[in-house]
Amino acid sequence: MAGIELQRLLRPAIAHPAESPAASYDRLSAWAGDLTALHELTGRLARTTELEQALHEILRAGAELLGARRGFAVLQPADGRGPDARVGYGIGAAELGTMETVPRASTSYGRILDAPAATRPADVCRPDLAAEPDLHPRHRDVAMRLGYGAGYAVPLAATGTGAGAAAGAVTAAGAPGTAGTGGDGGPAGGAAAGRGHPGPGQPDQGGMAQPGQTGTGQRTPPGAGHGGAGHPGAGHGGAGHPGAGHAGYGPQEPAAPGPAQPDDAVHPDHGPAAPRPPAPGHPAPGLPHPHPHPHAGQPLPGQPGGTPGPVHPETPGPGPAGPPPYRTGAHPAPVPPVPAAPAALLGAVEWLYDGPARPTDRQRRIAGLYARRAGDHLARLLDLARARTAADGVRAALLPARLPRVPGARVAVRHRTGPLGGGDFYDVLPLPDGALGLAVGSAGGGGPAAVAAMGQLRAGLRAYAVMEGEDPVAVLSDLELLMRLTEPGRRATALFAYAPPGRRSIVVAGAGHCPPLVTGPWRTEYAETTLSAPLGMLTCWEAPSVTIDPAPGETVLLYTDGLLHRTGRPTDQAMTRLHHAAATAPAPVRDDPEALTDHVLARLLPPGPHDGADHPEDVVLLAVQLTG
Repeated sequence: MAGIELQRLLRPAIAHPAESPAASYDRLSAWAGDLTALHELTGRLARTTELEQALHEILRAGAELLGARRGFAVLQPADGRGPDARVGYGIGAAELGTMETVPRASTSYGRILDAPAATRPADVCRPDLAAEPDLHPRHRDVAMRLGYGAGYAVPLAATGTGAGAAAGAVTAAGAPGTAGTGGDGGPAGGAAAGRGHPGPGQPDQGGMAQPGQTGTGQRTPPGAGHGGAGHPGAGHGGAGHPGAGHAGYGPQEPAAPGPAQPDDAVHPDHGPAAPRPPAPGHPAPGLPHPHPHPHAGQPLPGQPGGTPGPVHPETPGPGPAGPPPYRTGAHPAPVPPVPAAPAALLGAVEWLYDGPARPTDRQRRIAGLYARRAGDHLARLLDLARARTAADGVRAALLPARLPRVPGARVAVRHRTGPLGGGDFYDVLPLPDGALGLAVGSAGGGGPAAVAAMGQLRAGLRAYAVMEGEDPVAVLSDLELLMRLTEPGRRATALFAYAPPGRRSIVVAGAGHCPPLVTGPWRTEYAETTLSAPLGMLTCWEAPSVTIDPAPGETVLLYTDGLLHRTGRPTDQAMTRLHHAAATAPAPVRDDPEALTDHVLARLLPPGPHDGADHPEDVVLLAVQLTG
């Protein structure tokens, strides 16, 4: 991105006639440095995948750009849907708590977040807090206690991404005679977007108006050259500053002959088409414009005192969809400005200085552009976080809200989900006559479809377990028939266990599922179960059941294959590790199903790359210990 934008900026910068080559070289070097820094910092930010991680990176990058040592970010989406967060950089949790005691109206982030959208400041620079006569006493006391004397804050808002963002940043950084090539406009430093005004000493290039032509390439009579009007936010993406670029007004050379245009066509029956009246505010064909160069020399919005510059013909901004509402053969009517969609405010970020300090204009502009890029990235992460939260809520509603208390049995379960939502499920069912039903399984695939299939699978299994739970093979056979009729393309694994009342035994049947693990003071071994196909794979599923007779103090572990896959090892090695984790549990841990499940997960899946929060596999680990 930096190389492309630098090439776009190179030509107008060198062509500036009022500047020496040495000054141009120095300015180009500064631009290249800004582009390189922005490219590197936005690249780091793009690699973050969690909201808190992204906020930390924004604070770190801003501190590097502004020369600050500390800072904090407040995430508070304006739509009220959350999540809200407060993250510090170089500030501890206790210090953040102290800063929260400052009245919000006195804080810089409060001035940003609580301001109406129309009057929201682009940034808040407070170079000397102690010198502010109306500073709230509590704010003054906290600043003295924590040792900061100045602050600089910017909003974090979703404005859309733009390929020309970097070029707009360098333009805002003081490139004379250069217009931004796109990107998202914002009041802080103002990256000019779309077609701009002609810069001093530069030829009129708005819309590439040539002698006898309009900015849109239509032929015109001599002296009626009206440049193409710039549209707000015209650029490579996102909303920008209004850039009403008029060029080519006033007397011009006669039009060069060219191909006939649509409005110059001769009707085959009626001769030349009748001329239409001129558009409102424009002279009749052949007359000079009453106000030549009406906008020449005016600074662009959001670019205080800035020098407008030429437009690069190879980077025109996208105009509004459809043809202009009114057009004559000689003068295309200017398209009315299309207001940019308001930015969605997500929060604010403030950097603190140890003493009185003020960031330079160049620092403020580059930091403002980085903050706009950061706002877009945060918006994407926020959408993803909300989608995950919604999926987690649906998945939680499809699983048991709490485990039932069953006489003669102690049960514990642990469930970890992947980021996209998986189809792993579990169930603990009190059955008629005091019996106990246990189930674990996994619907194939991932995402919402797998979650929905998991809900249907669990609901069907519960119904069959209540009716014929004493025969686990019959339960799974009926479940396979249900899947074949309702989800013919779906595959699933399942294991159902039935513990009859008053007996220390468990009858187990599995369909393509991992074998249970029995662990206790004297043994740790896998139950000998018959190999069987997953549900939905065969026309008629059937496999024999096996009976497990756990001794007093022994616990039976049921689990899904995600527990093995998350180890990052082949299945046989993962099963060996699971066996070792259960066998090495201390006696007090082994006697408590809750402690045993935590111990096995900690030993088998320690924090690391194979068990990160973004691992696609779900994990279910269910432990049951019969006491009756």
